[in-house]
Amino acid sequence: MLKLNINGKTVDVYSDPTTPLLWVLRCELKMTGTKFGCGVGVCGACTVLVGKEAKTSCQEKLSDIGANDVTTIEGLHGLQARALKEAWTRIDVVQCGYCQSAQLMAASALILNNPHPGMNDIDCAMHGIICRCGTYPRIRQAILEATGQVRSNASPCEKG
Repeated sequence: MLKLNINGKTVDVYSDPTTPLLWVLRCELKMTGTKFGCGVGVCGACTVLVGKEAKTSCQEKLSDIGANDVTTIEGLHGLQARALKEAWTRIDVVQCGYCQSAQLMAASALILNNPHPGMNDIDCAMHGIICRCGTYPRIRQAILEATGQVRSNASPCEKG
């Protein structure tokens, strides 16, 4: 048995330590917001946060997670998450929606690590997630809008 911290809660996991995190999330823990896409880490549909980094959960073995916190779309909360979700809705980013939980997770990692991203930062952070509907321009716009919202809602100490 392994203990993992997922979405702020300690959970017991009974899978083999070499099992990819994706399968534990979806099959053992019934957290289906993280999607299966390719299974080889190319499409990015299974992106979650491990610590403050966006990771493809199909490539993250349980044994590699260690003491890092795991955040899935189900656990994405707070000011930054609200700003992203509101911008996503306002700009009408979603088309089919399949990649969107991964897009939101990657955008969250970007903002956690760089609260003032430029277009190149956004493109680099988001490049590993394939959107077959081609909503990339709206995703960029939503991230720029959300980061402005996060900055304007931050306390004076957080604005730097």
